[in-house]
Amino acid sequence: MSKIFNFFIGVMMGGLVGAVVGLLLAPSSGEDMRSQIQERSIRLRDEVKAVAEARRAELERELSNLRAPYRKE
Repeated sequence: MSKIFNFFIGVMMGGLVGAVVGLLLAPSSGEDMRSQIQERSIRLRDEVKAVAEARRAELERELSNLRAPYRKE
C-alpha cells in the first residue's frame, strides 16, 4: 500500500512541477492563461468529484454486501 501511495504522490508532484514550468514558459498572455487555468481547474474538480462519487457508491455496495449475512429479517 505504501508503494502505491508513494507513486500517487510522485505523480501529483510531477504534475504540479510540470504545470508550473508550463506556466512560466507559456507564450500566452496573462489573461488567456488565467482563463485556461480556470477552465482546467473546473474540469479537474468535476472529474475528481465524479470519481469520488463513483468510488463512494462502490464502497457502499461492498459494505452492504458484507453486512447482508448479519441482517435480521
